[in-house]
Amino acid sequence: MVEEGKDNEIYNKEEQVEADENGSPKRGIFVGINIRGPIDWLRMLSRETHWSSVVAVVVVYGINQGFGGSLARVGTEYYMKDVQKVQPSESQAFTGITNIPWIIKPIWGLLTDVVPIFGHRRRPYFVLAGIVGILSMFFLSFHEKLHIVLALAALTAGSAGVAIADVTIDACVAQHSGVHPSLAPDMQSLCALSSSIGALIGFSLSGVFVHLIGPKGVYGLLSIPYALVVLVGVVLKEPQSPSFAYRQIREKFVDAAMVMWTTLKSEDVWRPCLYMYLSFALSLNIYEGLFYWETDSKAGPSFSQEAIGFVLSIGSVGSLLGAILYQYTLKTHPFRALLFWTQLFFGLSGMLDLVFILRLNLKLGIPDYFFAVIDESVFQLVGRLKWMPLLVLSSQLCPPGIEGTFFALLMSIDNFGLMSSTWLGGLLLHVLNVTRTQFDNLWLAILIRNVLRIVPLCFLFLVPKSDAESLGFSRMEVLNVLEDSENGIQVSSSLEEDSEILLKHAEEVELTPLVTSVRS
Repeated sequence: MVEEGKDNEIYNKEEQVEADENGSPKRGIFVGINIRGPIDWLRMLSRETHWSSVVAVVVVYGINQGFGGSLARVGTEYYMKDVQKVQPSESQAFTGITNIPWIIKPIWGLLTDVVPIFGHRRRPYFVLAGIVGILSMFFLSFHEKLHIVLALAALTAGSAGVAIADVTIDACVAQHSGVHPSLAPDMQSLCALSSSIGALIGFSLSGVFVHLIGPKGVYGLLSIPYALVVLVGVVLKEPQSPSFAYRQIREKFVDAAMVMWTTLKSEDVWRPCLYMYLSFALSLNIYEGLFYWETDSKAGPSFSQEAIGFVLSIGSVGSLLGAILYQYTLKTHPFRALLFWTQLFFGLSGMLDLVFILRLNLKLGIPDYFFAVIDESVFQLVGRLKWMPLLVLSSQLCPPGIEGTFFALLMSIDNFGLMSSTWLGGLLLHVLNVTRTQFDNLWLAILIRNVLRIVPLCFLFLVPKSDAESLGFSRMEVLNVLEDSENGIQVSSSLEEDSEILLKHAEEVELTPLVTSVRS
């Protein structure tokens, strides 16, 4: 018990100091040279949660979403451009359609929370997600001249497989964050680091794979990450629930909906949700226009498939650095101030695209490839820093018993913002007549996007400050509401013990936003 307490203290303090062999102090992982630091960190997480939970995060976030997602992104871009031969605005619209499974994540969350299969609430859904993904990738890979409607259906099914696995692992992470609040930043950092490292490897190989085996061959290769998700469903340690009365499913759905409504009515919940949606929706996504310009336009750099993959891979280092920077430097900074600066830099970083499109980088003597790497790295770095504190806040707002459902609801709001951004960006490209061969107005689309990225700064009052007392809502509040409810809402049996522990030790657990202020 003493060692566990020391481990938690080491990894949650801003100033991490430990003694070396000579007794002199040395800095922690991020500042000093401590090769064993990451290993000890993973061992601590494995001991507190269970090794299978850590493996599940690495597989789902690192291999399936990070590595597989990067391959799917580059493969789909070339599939739409070279195989289906669609316009940039159409490609963006189709991307929004394939993201619909992420909008309905609360449905997957409800299923994982209130409908156990063979006594398990998580494992069967990992298996289901993997099987759906494998079948959809095989369908895309083995069919020649697939109609766009069928292709979209298969891509949407594959996206559903990733979304189901994502909401299931999010439920596991939120559950551990509720039982061990001090581990919430570490669990989110593990998710972010796994995703960033997986994306780094995936992007570095994506262009090569697209060149060697084509977009459809890449889809066949993506069946491997889905197979590993199936394996996670087999090895994950999860207590088996007692006999479940499936006739009570409707009642449990209603109870879960009541808990969600009780939570959403809190001003400290809906205000950050509104800000997150506006932050994403107003940051218009016009990437397809940029992608077509980078690969097709004679006036552009005419990047090859390998070059696109390597630019994205090196750029993803920025995402990795953002996760590390947040974990070891910024997680204790004032919350609202952190969002202000990241949103501001997010808008300013978009000016790099404008410099690129106008070819000002060449006038400055900066080669296209090098400038594209800088542009992508800055975008990924700032985007990760903007996203991390919101993830931590979201994980702390999840009521016990429906972690998967409520976290999925929060993420679906964000994904709806991303889909709005994609469709609005596609509409902007269409209105400005940016096509496969016409890019005269692309600079104007970039300028409009950059201005809109600054607008969310006007809505920062919707998010809580960093002070602990600024967020009155907590999981304990929901537990108290549930106890006082006349309907006696029941949480699922597998979490009853955890809820009792939380109630018993309410005075010892401070369930507030994990980004606390630093006193000057």
